[in-house]
Amino acid sequence: MKNNFKLLAITVCTFIMGAISAQKASPATSTSTTLKNGTVVTIQYSAPSLKGRTIGKDVEPMQGKIWRAGADDATTFEFSKPVSINGKSIPAGKYSFFVIDNGNDWTLILNKIWKQWGAYDYAQSQDILRFNVKPTKASTSSERLAYSVTAEGNISIKWGTVQVDFTIK
Repeated sequence: MKNNFKLLAITVCTFIMGAISAQKASPATSTSTTLKNGTVVTIQYSAPSLKGRTIGKDVEPMQGKIWRAGADDATTFEFSKPVSINGKSIPAGKYSFFVIDNGNDWTLILNKIWKQWGAYDYAQSQDILRFNVKPTKASTSSERLAYSVTAEGNISIKWGTVQVDFTIK
């Protein structure tokens, strides 16, 4: 009986330790919304945490460098119907999403090659859209990177005290 209890305790501890180590530092997540015109917008990304690090110093986005706007696989935006972003028509489909922190503003990029790891194989020649936005200070700090999209087409990216907003139509 005593040996069975020890074996059970060891098994449970091993299982718990395995489950803890299996948790990803940047879990894959997504958000999806149907716009008022019926277009479904889905954003898939892996959400890193700050863990006491400073954005742009200890962790991406580093000024002047291309960033996958998440972790692991490139962040993707998928549109069920054609949309317009910053006055440019974007066909229905799935696109990778990248960011460049330019200091005072960010360049936001949709790229035709959606299936890629990080930004290592990013090719500017495959960009379908580039436009600049000014980041603002978020009203509350967000430990984990988060995307949101409203039925009106307002997209927000929040991480730490940084917030970037733009609209799709």
